[in-house]
This record gives sequence, C-alpha cells and structure tokens, in this order.
Amino acid sequence: MRTPSIVTPDEWEAARERLLVKEKELTRARDALAAQRRRMPWQAVEKKYEFDGPNGKASLLDLFEGYRQLVVYRAFFEPGVHGWPDHGCVGCSLMADQVADVTHLKARDTAFAYASRAPQPDIERLKARMGWKMPWYTITDEFDADFGVDEYHGTNAFIREGDQVYRTYFINNRGDEALGSTWSYLDMTALGRQEQWEDSPEGYPQTPPYQWWNWHDAYEHAK
Repeated sequence: MRTPSIVTPDEWEAARERLLVKEKELTRARDALAAQRRRMPWQAVEKKYEFDGPNGKASLLDLFEGYRQLVVYRAFFEPGVHGWPDHGCVGCSLMADQVADVTHLKARDTAFAYASRAPQPDIERLKARMGWKMPWYTITDEFDADFGVDEYHGTNAFIREGDQVYRTYFINNRGDEALGSTWSYLDMTALGRQEQWEDSPEGYPQTPPYQWWNWHDAYEHAK
C-alpha cells in the first residue's frame, strides 16, 4: 500500500482547505439537482394497486398513511433471492440498516415504506430478527413491473392530491446507495426539505430551517 505523504498540521489544513472548495461545489450541485427534481413533471398513477400489510389489504393510497408524500423502496426478499427464507438480498438488507427513523420524514408530511413479494409472516419475522422498524408491505400485482423495480431494487417517490396519486421521481442502481438519511429521501421528493433556503416553485410549503427538527419521540405524530 502506497500511502500519501506525511505533513505538518499547517500543510494538512491547507490541503483540506483546497479540497473543501470542491466539496462545497458538490454540495451546491446536489442542491441544484434537488431543485430540478422539484420541477419534474408528475406522472398520474391510474391503476389501482393492492398490497398485503400487517393489518390486511392496502391500496397504494393507504401506504401514504394520510401524509401528502410517499417514498417506497423495493426490497428483494422472496423465494429465488439469495438468502431466502432467512434473509433478504444482501444489498437490500444493507440498505435497510441505513434507513433513518421515519418519524422525521413524517414531520415533513412524507410516509416511507418497503415493499417485497415475500408474505407478511416472513416479513414480520425478518424485521424482528434484524430490528427494522419501517412499514413493509407485500407486492401482490404489477406494482414492481410498472415502476421499474421488478428485476432490480429502486426507490420511487409519490405525491397525492386528495385521492389522486402521482409518481414524481425514481432512483435506482448506484443512486440508491446514497439514500438512507432523512435528507436524502426528502431531497428526492417533489416538495423537498420544505425549508425556506431551497429553490422551489412559488407556493411550495416551506418553513425556516431547524425550526421543525425534533427528537424522534417528541413529534406530535409520534406520541
């Protein structure tokens, strides 16, 4: 292993400052990309999809849990997938380990769910074993094929206007590996983080940054 040079503290700080310029450029580029996502056209979801959930049958609208937005990750846990029936796909399981407490997403009017083709008893067993808390539904129809996740994992974002659901964005492949934090999920949604500094279309909901942050057990919807 050929290691970098060893330098003094001043030299190290100078090197860091040079790299920090590029890091800030990357941050601004991510913000600009998220602003473009908020201006993406919406695709109307006309078909009625049905899932099995811990409380019985559920529609795609039910997955919103009354919130305005929904983020759904398609995880591969089902017969024919490596690890079955003891485990889900290694990559999808690593993703599940990264998912932040979804209570923070709900504070921004956004629900979150996993979806697989495994039956609910197997999903509940796996969640208990691995300590995963996110809602996890069973796909029973063409939802995965219709939204680009029948052969590989991916994350879809939706929004609703009343009972009408729209697809607003989709991330898969290496784009998924950056997801897991509250911010990464909000940045892919149509409404974004909903903070005043964001470049969003006129009329989008926004509040001052930091103001809405809270302990995950202190939000009103978590009590």
